[in-house]
Amino acid sequence: MATVVWTPAEVIQPSRPALLFRYIRRNKSLAIGLTVLLLLVAFTVIGFLAVDAKQAYPLAAPTKRPPSLQYLLGTDFFGRNLLAAMVVGMWQTAVIGVLAGGLGTFIGVVLGFVSAYFGGWIDSAVKSVCQILTPIPVLLIQVVVAGSLDKRDVTILTMAFIVVMLAWMGPTLVIRSQVLTMKERQFVSVAKLSGVSDLGIIFKEILPNLLPFIAAAFVGQVFAAVFASFYLAVLGLGPLREPLLGNIIWAAQTQGAFFNGWWWWPIEPAVAMILILGSLALVIMGLDELANPRVRRSE
Repeated sequence: MATVVWTPAEVIQPSRPALLFRYIRRNKSLAIGLTVLLLLVAFTVIGFLAVDAKQAYPLAAPTKRPPSLQYLLGTDFFGRNLLAAMVVGMWQTAVIGVLAGGLGTFIGVVLGFVSAYFGGWIDSAVKSVCQILTPIPVLLIQVVVAGSLDKRDVTILTMAFIVVMLAWMGPTLVIRSQVLTMKERQFVSVAKLSGVSDLGIIFKEILPNLLPFIAAAFVGQVFAAVFASFYLAVLGLGPLREPLLGNIIWAAQTQGAFFNGWWWWPIEPAVAMILILGSLALVIMGLDELANPRVRRSE
């Protein structure tokens, strides 16, 4: 009688995009946050294609019109089409958030790596500066600086640089602590014994392992930058002519929108800001699971 030999079937490994899709589907916070962000991006892109951006500025439309088929989100006291203002304002908010968040994260990564890897007086100086500046209320510094500027000189770029002034401290401390532990790992010691240069160890050995932390730090800095630009504009310290979401709310407050029955004017930018900050917070929660191996769930 012949013997039947069973051979194991070839194991097919899923592709990287498939693994990424599975992980995002399992990570509910990351999935919901990315979905809302993509919808906001789609709203902005389609809005620029469908609406004249010039209507986001005063005297471009009839004043105080409630939402209708002609003006879907209504108009305000200054004759701005609020749909166009929302589109342009969300784009400007994204520019401030990405620019300030990216610059703050970049500075923090550079200082964190240099401080932790090389040590010595550089590490002492960076750590001392961070320890001195960290207790200072960031909001107070931003309000003082923004309030001391001439309103005609305040632009979107100015807002971004005001926000980024102290934004580098958080990423610096996070990256520094991670590099301090990473450089003591065995693979770094092997690389040093193999004659790999310091830059080679940093860029080829340590940096790839810290990319999840850097991504989480970047999103966190974007969240902080968007929030900072929002409350500075609500206080009337932003570029007043630009339709930033905070500026729209500030203008609605100064004109007593709720008391005059213009309810749509402040509510729409407030809902947009809640969606932006909420989606970024969910993405941060999702990236925290990816960056923290203690809470990371396996596939």
